[in-house]
Amino acid sequence: MILDKSLIQQHNEALAPAQQKKFEFLKEVLQDEGHNVPAILDQLATFQIAIPSWALGTGGTRFGRFAGGGEPRSLEEKIEDVGLLHALNQSSGAISLHIPWDIPQNASAIKQLAASFGLQFDAVNSNTFQDQSEQEYSYKFGSLSHTDKHVRDQAIAHNLEVIKHGIDLGSKALTIWLSDGTDFPGQQNFRRSFQRTLDSFQQIYAALPDDWNVFIEYKPYEPHFYSTVVADWGTSLLFCQKLGEKALGLVDLGHHLPNTNIEQIVSRFLMEGKLGGFHFNDSKYGDDDLTVGAMRPFQLFLIFNELVEGMTSAEVNNPPLSWMIDASHNVKDPLEDLLQSVEAIKIAYAQALIINRKALEKAQEQNDTAQAQEIMQQAFRTDVRPLLAQARLQNGAALEPIPFYRQNKIRQKLINQRGVKTYTTGL
Repeated sequence: MILDKSLIQQHNEALAPAQQKKFEFLKEVLQDEGHNVPAILDQLATFQIAIPSWALGTGGTRFGRFAGGGEPRSLEEKIEDVGLLHALNQSSGAISLHIPWDIPQNASAIKQLAASFGLQFDAVNSNTFQDQSEQEYSYKFGSLSHTDKHVRDQAIAHNLEVIKHGIDLGSKALTIWLSDGTDFPGQQNFRRSFQRTLDSFQQIYAALPDDWNVFIEYKPYEPHFYSTVVADWGTSLLFCQKLGEKALGLVDLGHHLPNTNIEQIVSRFLMEGKLGGFHFNDSKYGDDDLTVGAMRPFQLFLIFNELVEGMTSAEVNNPPLSWMIDASHNVKDPLEDLLQSVEAIKIAYAQALIINRKALEKAQEQNDTAQAQEIMQQAFRTDVRPLLAQARLQNGAALEPIPFYRQNKIRQKLINQRGVKTYTTGL
């Protein structure tokens, strides 16, 4: 469905006086602290977070999946839903596709449809973690790392096909997450498994266009629980260093062992110029794929502290980053969940932007631990939501996206169009 922009305008006109009061108060506080508020607004207004096509439907668990109704039944409807999100927040201007779940039948028409909603195509994602009905060989014991060359060749061919689809759509990156691994000691030779994977990666890397990147995603466990081939950031970095400058690491916030210092990992990747992007989500126990910021907002803030410091430092030479959500929600309206996630990401970004960097660096150099903590806490405890709302207002988005979504009964309208028991393609 296409939103009537006049409805957003009416929504904003009713809320604008209260928003202006909140914004002017925060603006004065930030300016007194020496911040350039117009510059911060510009940074927030231009910050875009890609929406994954698979997050537009209700997620599932190992035990079941409960569709919420009105889910997108085709790639075209997924693009429409991302267009709807982008109209509401003007911060979701890209979509990331998963192949073969989202193979475009007519790339030109799909590209044109996306452009009509102001959308671009972010990284395309390959899928060798499940068998497809038409494939000849199974990935049960691995794909790019498999002992059987026929299986590896099949997985390589799939990634090359994904690159081709990405080229047709105007994407500039391929994301590879491997489920390859083992469940029992002695099941495979670690060294040979790594070498087979590297050889597969090298063949895929050789097929990349000159202006493309490949993102190597890591995960310590699941679906295999004894070992995974790309288990951690060090293994991802090792592969990237062996492949070349177009290979970069991808950080999924849920792909870490409990209590891992993710912000330090981000700093290391940036330091080496090897950070490619993010899959944002949140977790309580493992790879829970919960709404961003729902559990650990302070950790998210600390990650963005490292990002802002690294991206503004003359010492760091890192390529532009790809920002994307990767969530699987079983009990929420997926569109509301995504609106919440985008907001949480931008809150953490805004909080990181208002850190007093000069004072923080001075405290760090003087080993003034208490003062460093005070500076960080001051930024984290500042309610920056009026900044985000003002950036939305400037961009013509809804001041309060979720209330607007509910007041206009958008989910019910999608159900009326698509049906009560529709299931999104792919998952």
